[in-house]
Amino acid sequence: MPTELPASDYGLHQPTLDGLAQHGWSQQNLFLSHDLTLALAAECRAGAAAGALALAAVGRGTAQAVRGDIRGDRILWLEAGQSAACDRYLVVMEALRLALNREFFLGLDSYESHYALYTPGAAYGKHLDRFRDDDLRTVSVVIYLNPDWQLEQGGALRLHPLDAPSSDIAPMGSRLVLFLSADMPHEVLPATHDRLSLAGWFRRRPH
Repeated sequence: MPTELPASDYGLHQPTLDGLAQHGWSQQNLFLSHDLTLALAAECRAGAAAGALALAAVGRGTAQAVRGDIRGDRILWLEAGQSAACDRYLVVMEALRLALNREFFLGLDSYESHYALYTPGAAYGKHLDRFRDDDLRTVSVVIYLNPDWQLEQGGALRLHPLDAPSSDIAPMGSRLVLFLSADMPHEVLPATHDRLSLAGWFRRRPH
């Protein structure tokens, strides 16, 4: 099994860090190796075929509900030990957590992540990743698992920076996008093909 490169060489080049610092978001193409991207995509599709991906909900607690008019993806949370591909991915993300802490002193102490499958036409309306009653999510991460994606297939992540024009980021395989959870409204535009990704959040320690 190939060994994943450390974060310093594997996606956290200085321009990526600078983008997060200066703009509140950044992207890194080819963040994951091609074989790991394919393995994760296969696991996501297998989970979907087995009925393991559930319709995602919006809100929290008693207000939580499935709202297809707002959010249309199906998700499956990742846990350490569920597969070799999952464990390789979590090793990469742990290195990323440590690098973010070294660079920005964010106090990130954990990472949570799920597969997200958007079937054709599914979307996710404009939103923030931080709940009103829970401010622990600090850095949001999206990694795409679509190795042969074409621009005309749609499915872009549209970021809405507070003081800049919106940016559309196509869901090309192995691409990483990260942004500050509390400050970046964003949405997922509909696509003409299945759109696979990993969505995750680095969480800080409670005060």
